[in-house]
Amino acid sequence: MQKLVQEVLLQEAAAIAAAAQRLDPGEVDRALALLEGCQGCGAKLVVTGVGKSGIVARKIAATFTSIGLMAIYLNPLDALHGDLGVVAPKDVVLLLSRSGVSSELLAMLPHLRRRGSRCIAITGGLQSPLALSCEVVLDGGVDREVCPLNLAPTASTAVAMAIGDGLAAVWMQRRGISAQDFALNHPAGALGRQLTLTAADLMLPVQRWPPLAAMAPLPEVLAGLTAAGVGAAWVADPQRPGRLRGLITDGDLRRTLQQKPAHQWAGLTASQLMTADPITVQPQLLAVAALELMERNRRKAIAVLPVQAEDGELLGLLRLHDLVQAGFS
Repeated sequence: MQKLVQEVLLQEAAAIAAAAQRLDPGEVDRALALLEGCQGCGAKLVVTGVGKSGIVARKIAATFTSIGLMAIYLNPLDALHGDLGVVAPKDVVLLLSRSGVSSELLAMLPHLRRRGSRCIAITGGLQSPLALSCEVVLDGGVDREVCPLNLAPTASTAVAMAIGDGLAAVWMQRRGISAQDFALNHPAGALGRQLTLTAADLMLPVQRWPPLAAMAPLPEVLAGLTAAGVGAAWVADPQRPGRLRGLITDGDLRRTLQQKPAHQWAGLTASQLMTADPITVQPQLLAVAALELMERNRRKAIAVLPVQAEDGELLGLLRLHDLVQAGFS
């Protein structure tokens, strides 16, 4: 059974490879020129097809939308009953049909021409009515489907989807789409989080925990560490309100108590417990870079990072816990 499935995959791969050899370079260039012009004039890509071709059309539209070209799927049946209103004069329409004789698509063509839309066909029927009515025709034909009956759209839909992917990939290259551009349309994905979320997005605002004075006694420090549930307290600079003089973490407290004899604990103040030169970050730093700073710091383990503005004002505190909760690891 496994070998049979492998054979089907190899047949579909062969169909895609054969389609790659049949594609007319001139037609491909014209298709890409239309897509680039579409973006340049603020128009959109409309992708349409019937049945299984319609499912492929939805995928192609979703791909282009995700890389920055506005694209929609248009159901041909709905188009003929009012939805043609979504097609603007400068839009590019990509029509998918294995045979090129789908009556629903052919019925749309006069109305698309009347609107001034430019049409690209992906079809195996190069002399079909659909192909003859479109400005650009991309050969999506196959010798046969991988369906044993040569009936169910299989190899032909794989070829059509591969051509759509090819157009999208080259469009990205020509437009210079970067990983950062891609991430803007994928904020919930791992890549989107890494390239868009900053320290400011994930930090706890400084208003969550009021500052301590440098001479605050140990009981006040303990209250400050536990009050907001942050696991850290900050010591304000008396000469510059809102500026950080030092940071006290649970770890700072434990280390100091271990170093000092118990009879000296009662006299400890915030200035003796704090780290006077904590590592800080600016709000625009990417969260993934902040995490790397925490993990690779050689001085000591870092679980919290103060976030400061350029002028030194303390804005908030970024915790390792918050980074992990946001999906960074």
